[in-house]
Amino acid sequence: MKSMTTQEVQEYIKNNPEASLIDVRETEEVAAGKIPGAEHIPLGLLEFRLQDIDKSKEHIMVCRSGNRSGQATRFLEDRGYNVINMDGGMMNWEGDTE
Repeated sequence: MKSMTTQEVQEYIKNNPEASLIDVRETEEVAAGKIPGAEHIPLGLLEFRLQDIDKSKEHIMVCRSGNRSGQATRFLEDRGYNVINMDGGMMNWEGDTE
């Protein structure tokens, strides 16, 4: 499983404004703030939203601590998606939120 630190993700999205981020936290967690531009797909709904995820793109998976995004990363990797887990999650995120 590929992964990036929160600092690496922050630098990556600064240099790649079209980067795809998928936040797999629950709705109430996302309401407290998410990375600008991240798409919200709760982990429990991921398998039902596969058609909404572009298989030709690379996606960075985000959650609170990195555990659920790690589960999402493995789930999507097993289905042929190009995904990266953000280690440390939003607990370690020091960039902008919306």
